[in-house]
Amino acid sequence: MHSQQVTAEPPSNDRVERDSTVGDVPGVLRSPASGADHAPLVFDVIIAGCGPTGAMLAAELRLHDVRVLVLEKETEPKSFVRIVGLHIRSLELMAMRGLLDRILPHGRRRPAGGFFAAIPKPAPKGLDSAHAYLLGIPQPVIEHLLEEHAIELGAQVRRGCSVAGFEQDDEGVTVELSDGEQLRSRYLVGCDGARSTVRKLLGVGFPGEPSRTDTLMGEMKAGVPQEEIAATVTEVSKTHQRFWLRPFGERVYSVVVPAAGVSDRAEPPTLNDFKQRLRAIAGTDFGVHSPRWLSRFGDATRLAERYRVGRVLLAGDAAHIHPPIGGQGLNLGVQDAFNLGWKLAAQIRGWAPETLLDTYQAERHPVAEDVLDNTRAQMELTSTEPGPQAVRRLLTELMDFDEVNRHLIEKITAIGIRYDFGEGPDLLGRRLRDIDVKQGHLYGLLHRGRGLLLDRTERLTVGGWSDRVDYLADPTAVLDVPCVLLRPDGHVAWIGDDQRDLDDHLSRWFGKPAT
Repeated sequence: MHSQQVTAEPPSNDRVERDSTVGDVPGVLRSPASGADHAPLVFDVIIAGCGPTGAMLAAELRLHDVRVLVLEKETEPKSFVRIVGLHIRSLELMAMRGLLDRILPHGRRRPAGGFFAAIPKPAPKGLDSAHAYLLGIPQPVIEHLLEEHAIELGAQVRRGCSVAGFEQDDEGVTVELSDGEQLRSRYLVGCDGARSTVRKLLGVGFPGEPSRTDTLMGEMKAGVPQEEIAATVTEVSKTHQRFWLRPFGERVYSVVVPAAGVSDRAEPPTLNDFKQRLRAIAGTDFGVHSPRWLSRFGDATRLAERYRVGRVLLAGDAAHIHPPIGGQGLNLGVQDAFNLGWKLAAQIRGWAPETLLDTYQAERHPVAEDVLDNTRAQMELTSTEPGPQAVRRLLTELMDFDEVNRHLIEKITAIGIRYDFGEGPDLLGRRLRDIDVKQGHLYGLLHRGRGLLLDRTERLTVGGWSDRVDYLADPTAVLDVPCVLLRPDGHVAWIGDDQRDLDDHLSRWFGKPAT
């Protein structure tokens, strides 16, 4: 591979060599004057961005003793309180890592229904999950909890610092920081958001559609009784789906209203902008005052052409952006991290099969494509034009059929994902729910981020893969198949009862057995 250098500003040619220390890891940091003169590999992975995706990825890597540095350009965590939702699959992943009990006290549970284009349908009965609800939680809280988790596992987080440039070669990546310092790592992962510096410097295309429709969103107090607000919102939302005032705390409301005709998109919205649009849509501004935070979002929809170029990868909003309708964005990024973490760790630890890291894009790119498509469809259904409104009425009728409602909810909450692992039973490639086993619950056995063989026959073994894959013999496990091999992200990699066939699949996902 040729050495590739990308930089926001050319590195200084007269920078002196110096000794330095990063955390408690000493290393000599040098300017990358030539491809052959590199500083020692101080880190295995440098992650740009300490949002939910970056923090979750750091924690996943630390489960495998990978040396991780997370760079976050913001000096302080977000101060505004924006409520985000953790969908079913994300809640399951938190349970797999023992995080759910830490997170639940900070959130509020809501039924898992009414997500698709805000069409008010109840959740289907019997959703295939032990965590069949939405958890509304303040964004600063979930970000803090995930960052805290990563730090507890040994990740280093450096705030007020970002990537300014990098050079990659066959052995690693030399990363230039915004303060001019240079560090060396084996891989770099851009989790630095929709305007990702890493993606831009890497030259990865980000095709899609620019924003056409803007929406105002914020949290503020209201000066009229809740009953009056509820009655007005019920009436207006019959024709304006991108409009709501939802109570959050004492007289505090989450407010969403179309932004047409207000201040320039490049400028942050004001309280007067909200009042103007509320009066235009609802005939009243509800006496809103004392905003906690105000923002504007568009319906831009873009997907990175590639998730990996050599030793540099993309995840989260750096790889895909879409309207927030359906609340899928944060969840999609966190699920990227779970898919990538164990694979990148396997590559670094030296046991990854040759094509394992390539499966990150192969599996996650189509998932993002599907999310982009369903958010495009949902945005069309919020239009006030007669055609989209007619389609919305038709879909509302169709969702009375359980199969339709269930399909859309499983799509939004990501429990319907099936990766292509080849021919086999329907369960192959899907995630396995948190079933009962003799040691309690299945997810309690996945806290270490390792694979798991669940053997109901009590005849099989993981043999030379025992350093990467755990084993549970349990004929009482609530399964309709004899045995399953789970990847660290909880997806079913194999189903059967033949040892030789199992060994082939262990090799496929977990490399050569130890000798």
